Amino acid sequence: MARKALLDRMRRAVDDGVVLASLVLLVWPAANADVTLTSRLVPLAAALCLGVAMLLVAPERPVLRFAPIAAALVVSGIRQAQGELAPGAVWLLLGMAVAVLARRWFGAGTDKAMLHEMTTQRALLVRQAYRDPLTGVGNRKMFLERAEHELAAASRTMTAVIVVDLDGFRELNETFGHEVGDELLRAAADRLAANVRANDVVARLDGDEFVVLLPGLEDEQAAVAVAERVLTELHRPLEVAGLKMTVRASAGVAMTAGGGGIDHVLREADQALHRAKLDGGGSARRFDPELFALEEQRRKAEGDIIRALDMGEFEVHYQPIVDLDGEQTVGVEALIRWQHPEKGLVPPGLFLELAEQLGLLPRLGGWVLEEACRQAVNWQRQFPGFEMNVNLSASQLSNPNLVAEVRGVLERTGLDPEHLVLELTESVALVDLEESARILSELKDLGVRIALDDFGTGFSSLSHLSALPVDVVKIDRSFVQAMPESGGASVAEAVLHIARTFNLAPVAEGVEDAAQAEWLRDLACSRAQGYHFARPMPALGVTELLDKQNDAEKDIPLAS
Repeated sequence: MARKALLDRMRRAVDDGVVLASLVLLVWPAANADVTLTSRLVPLAAALCLGVAMLLVAPERPVLRFAPIAAALVVSGIRQAQGELAPGAVWLLLGMAVAVLARRWFGAGTDKAMLHEMTTQRALLVRQAYRDPLTGVGNRKMFLERAEHELAAASRTMTAVIVVDLDGFRELNETFGHEVGDELLRAAADRLAANVRANDVVARLDGDEFVVLLPGLEDEQAAVAVAERVLTELHRPLEVAGLKMTVRASAGVAMTAGGGGIDHVLREADQALHRAKLDGGGSARRFDPELFALEEQRRKAEGDIIRALDMGEFEVHYQPIVDLDGEQTVGVEALIRWQHPEKGLVPPGLFLELAEQLGLLPRLGGWVLEEACRQAVNWQRQFPGFEMNVNLSASQLSNPNLVAEVRGVLERTGLDPEHLVLELTESVALVDLEESARILSELKDLGVRIALDDFGTGFSSLSHLSALPVDVVKIDRSFVQAMPESGGASVAEAVLHIARTFNLAPVAEGVEDAAQAEWLRDLACSRAQGYHFARPMPALGVTELLDKQNDAEKDIPLAS
């Protein structure tokens, strides 16, 4: 840099000297006339002053530098042809020629220095544009350009994309700090680069995610073998900042024969990586189109459920609960349904599990509870004592605000708590028996009743039944369905005996024909529900059913 600056200053000095010499040449005849010394010096001084002035404005108007030089050369040529060019002027011209040659030499040195510096800077910029500054491997831009080039070229071989992600890197970063995390990323990049071929591409996509491009493969197994070798190498213990640690990684592999874009292949590799993570991590998985299709369906279903919540597509249907003595409807169980704009009415078995996984059941359950309680108040104006059963999910039971939310619903709707029955399955209640008993006791303190659904299907239910503050047991449909086929009613009868022992009100589920209803009457089961009596229906259907029952009771003649 110092040599370049010196050469640049010398070049500018020569340029300025040539301009001044040109002006002197122009005034040379006047300065050498046979007059006084003062008369000779005045033209020279004027020329020098004019030259200085020109040099001061030259940075803004560079063309002014060339005007006096061109004029001096033209005038000198004319005078030389007329034999009027003085010997001193000839020497001055020779001096200008030498100065121009020197200027050329200085300029060439400066240009070389500038060219070298520009080349170095350009190479540095190119490297920065295509390299990850932390790890030194390629970056996303480099990977995408190389991948597009490989996939666009027609070839009989295949190209593989392997996406590698470090398992638990975020937690490690939070525990040991970013400095250790950065060192770990550099070590991972080095091991990746050391285990691929020279023409393969290793790049860092983002964070702790790397990608490997493997062109020219004969089959998929070769790509899987590379992925497994890379993971084996990454899983070896390494020392980072004086700490010995072992970091696991997962990989997703996708293959293509070319002819398409990279986005689709990269997406498939990401999908395979996601599968490896779901399987516990620390392994490589190849893209499976069937699993991918299932995942696509699942993602679409997730989006549909969230949209349905926002658009109000869910609705509550009610299945009547009847008193077997006369088969009169005395209550209903609230059941959620999904009125899908394309698929029609969707039963809960097709979306509740997914909603639970998405963490949406507390929101759905709370909406069902409020809707059902509001509807129950409407029915009780005409049919006092009418009961409303509402299911509680596992996520609702674990909600610390459940009791407060139920209290709030009762206050907003005005429903008498004794007419609300909250149902939970035996399996949900037995996950944490002590905590379940505490929450259910607080709910009972509100005045609501508790029902244990699917009774008899859980483990250790009999030994723990007394610990739960339960009012109602619902006999599982499997026991009811088995009654006519077994030639006896031993299981259902045993369940009913247990219910009476614990002073619990029994309700039989899944009654589908008159024979089952008759068996239950013989066993002194007071209440039941099932398709034999009525299917789940909208609120309007229940209202019509209750009106018919009410009209039928009015038509019965009084005994004389």
